[in-house]
Amino acid sequence: MSQIIQNIKQEMAKVVVGQEKMVEGLLAGLLCRGHILLEGVPGLAKTTTVNALAKSLGLDFKRVQFTPDLLPSDIIGTEIYDPSNNSFKIKQGPVFTNLLLADEINRAPAKVQSALLEVMQERQVTIGDETFKIDLPFLVMATQNPVEQEGAYELPEAQLDRFMMKVVVGYNTKEEELEIARRVANNAFGDIEQVATKEDIERIRKEAMDVHMDEEVERYIIELVSATRDPKAYGLEELAPFIEFGGSPRASIDMYKASRAIAYLKGQDYVSPIEIAYIAKEVLRHRIILSYEALAEEITQDQIIEKILAAVPIP
Repeated sequence: MSQIIQNIKQEMAKVVVGQEKMVEGLLAGLLCRGHILLEGVPGLAKTTTVNALAKSLGLDFKRVQFTPDLLPSDIIGTEIYDPSNNSFKIKQGPVFTNLLLADEINRAPAKVQSALLEVMQERQVTIGDETFKIDLPFLVMATQNPVEQEGAYELPEAQLDRFMMKVVVGYNTKEEELEIARRVANNAFGDIEQVATKEDIERIRKEAMDVHMDEEVERYIIELVSATRDPKAYGLEELAPFIEFGGSPRASIDMYKASRAIAYLKGQDYVSPIEIAYIAKEVLRHRIILSYEALAEEITQDQIIEKILAAVPIP
């Protein structure tokens, strides 16, 4: 692991206790230029973690609270009439930033969700007749609450597919929770300092993407994603009724990139099947569309992925 990554982790640890998987997911997204969806109940430091990452990197950071009455123009911006010179001018929205935190993204209707599709994929925004490029790095870190259903919308499949990983954020351990309570009671959270520049980020990103991957390991990724589309071909006939659609080619691309990033974060210069199995759920769980039969029998995507990992031969 590079010294820069260690410094970033140390700064984030000043305000975030535990939650290694979430921190790792955000760092992997940074290295891969991939968007991250964080799912967890309120109070698990999702927003705090994203904010801490932005401060430690000195990046421009904006937060949007998604609500049912939000409009697309509230996200990307709009044309405003300027009476002084009888013309329209562009007012850029909060999407013009490096790190965009989309808080409770599933509370906004589909029209707003669709406004994010172009910028998440193309790193550009079209307002009126003009198209604007977004400065790199650009990452969308979105949070959603899985418990509350009132006033919440299902994210469209097309948008889910644009998130590189969906990280499920769990509760802290008892010891970590005690540490959090002590820090809050004593106001013992440190101030986060910038420990990296944009140039540093680009350099370590290139290092991470240069991590070696053997051809057999590459094929292992393709086999795993293929098994989500055609489980019968892998002797998993019992899964076929539960899967409506499997992972798209984007799943293979993102698993390829994410496994390199995870290997880099572990200090390795090669990718092994262990890294791929380690991030398989994060890359695939939001891309497997369950059938009504699976929902009726309370079968989850994670259960399906576990069976696929057990069935596909490890190189």
